Order: sequence, then structure tokens, then C-alpha cells
Amino acid sequence: MKEYLVIDGYNIIFAWPDFEKLKERDLEHARSKLVEIMANHSPLSGQKIVIVFDAYQQKNTAGRVEIIDGVEVVYTKQGETADALIERLAGELSKEGTVYVATSDWAEQGIVFGRGAYRLTPGELRTQVNQAKQDSEERWTVVKPVDSYLENRLLDKVRINLEKLYRRKK
Repeated sequence: MKEYLVIDGYNIIFAWPDFEKLKERDLEHARSKLVEIMANHSPLSGQKIVIVFDAYQQKNTAGRVEIIDGVEVVYTKQGETADALIERLAGELSKEGTVYVATSDWAEQGIVFGRGAYRLTPGELRTQVNQAKQDSEERWTVVKPVDSYLENRLLDKVRINLEKLYRRKK
């Protein structure tokens, strides 16, 4: 069964301490950084990730969808809130699999519950992202590449006999 993670982009940017200074200097860079973090998280979690950014108050925006490093990034159209789009996505995607919605907006959390989705607070999402990254780093740093070589897993007696056979053919 598929798992989806729908993220209220600005909500996370303004909630995570990682973006504290960045959001004040360059909001576009903060958006890019969130997409990068989630693009790295997606293969670790196995979730299809959708990040929604609100363009509700922007003039003449038609809304757009981009796929960036496997993450679907959605900018709402003029007059549409991120909350409304997230609520609609929660209902649609819950028919296809399990949906998690990351937001701190309590009203939105209640609505997505009603649409069959689960909620994650920004803190819970940050914990999951950090834990997945840490687990991945541990998994790949514990195993030394040479440990997986066949010759290193053979009994000494078998390895010596194979080495003798190899040398005789030369």
C-alpha cells in the first residue's frame, strides 16, 4: 500500500528552527531547502511526498506543480489556500493509500482526520526526518565494504585451497 506525506510548506518553514534565520533573509531559499530535505527523506521513508505552498494572496497566479528530485511541489492558484488544497489531497490520496499531513494548524488537522488521513505536527515530522537520516547513516557506516567480499566470508581452509587453484592456472 502506498504512503503519502502531504506537507504544508510554509507552516513547516515557520515552525522548524532550521529555517529561523533563512526564512527572514530569503524565503525562496527556505522553500528550496525544505524541498531538498524532503527529497532526501523520501527514499528513506518510502513515502511519496507532496509539499504545498500557499499563493493565496499572490496576484495573477494560476498555480503550478513541479517535480523536484522526486518531490511534488504544488503552488496554489490565486484565491486558493494551501489548507483547502491539502484537505482535498488528503481525501483523494486516502483512497489510494495511507496519507499523513504535516501541519500545526489544528483546524486543518481536524479536517484531514475526517478525510481519512493522519496528522503530523512539525516537531513530529522533524523527528522522523532526523531519525531516518540517522538510521541510514548508521546502516551504511557500520558495514565495511570489504566485509561483503566473498573471499572475506569463506573459511580460511576453503580460501587457501581456492588461492592455490588460482595460482596453479597462471
